[in-house]
Amino acid sequence: MKNTKQYRVLEIFFRALRGEDISVQKLADEYGVSTKSVSRSISDLKAFLADNRELVGNTELEYSHKDKCYRLFMDEFLSSKELFALVEVMIGARAFSRDELLILVDKLKRFTTGEDRPKLAELIRKELYHYPEVKHDCESVQDRLWQIINCITEKKEISIEYYRMDRKWVTHRLRPASVMFTDYYFYLIAFMSEGKTEKPYYFRLDRIKNVTEHRKTFEASDIPNFDEGELRKRSLFMWPGELRTIRFEFSGPSVQAVLDKLPTAKIIERLSGNKYLIEAEVYGDGIKMWLLSQGAWVKVTEPPDLVEEIKEEIKNLIEVYNGY
Repeated sequence: MKNTKQYRVLEIFFRALRGEDISVQKLADEYGVSTKSVSRSISDLKAFLADNRELVGNTELEYSHKDKCYRLFMDEFLSSKELFALVEVMIGARAFSRDELLILVDKLKRFTTGEDRPKLAELIRKELYHYPEVKHDCESVQDRLWQIINCITEKKEISIEYYRMDRKWVTHRLRPASVMFTDYYFYLIAFMSEGKTEKPYYFRLDRIKNVTEHRKTFEASDIPNFDEGELRKRSLFMWPGELRTIRFEFSGPSVQAVLDKLPTAKIIERLSGNKYLIEAEVYGDGIKMWLLSQGAWVKVTEPPDLVEEIKEEIKNLIEVYNGY
């Protein structure tokens, strides 16, 4: 079977798909046939691609006179700039372990042209070498993510063994609702199976050590309806809490950076020079971390309880640095 013409045509095509350079002489030596036989197989493949544009799109097996080999080109391949952009995003996200990232990058590289791969490998080589992976408690973020996604789809109740932020080990029985990614981590948004079932809770997927899938399922009506998109726009660092409208004065160098960081932010008034009054809707206490990180560029004006919280935090900071 392996030496039949049909087998050779299929193998040549899939080898080309994997990015191999197709050399007539090398394949003839490998298959133990004449170069004419390999050339006829390649001609059959080229004819199939030309006659089936509706199926394969703009896909061609082109000959390089310089390298004396054939290479596959197709519209579905990623361009160098597309692949480089995707890899840069994955490196910057730091969501996966080094091993997982390397596997993903190698697979993505197969979907670009063979002549582009050496250039791409050189561009990202140093960044992959110095990749600062985030410590995870689970063995594989990808495996955990896919397991949770399946439980959400099948509406299965689950129990998770989870490390909290203070590293305390806890167990929860949950109704999983959604998964989001932000600031290096994937998060599970879920509702308790008992007790306070109307409040969403956030769990970092990489801190979920074990998941038990129960036979009991739930209906969509058993969990409150919420909009993941709206939640994403109003949550910083996935800190839970009430929804509130805040206002603050910003005098930093780039008001656009503020609008990018807070998707619900809008400029209420330009006060003077580069000082703006900004309003935004946010969930939880994550916003305090960001506001304080802006130092003297930000002055919170509303609501009063947030103003007092910020003042108290600043007071505690001053006490920390007293004596230095």
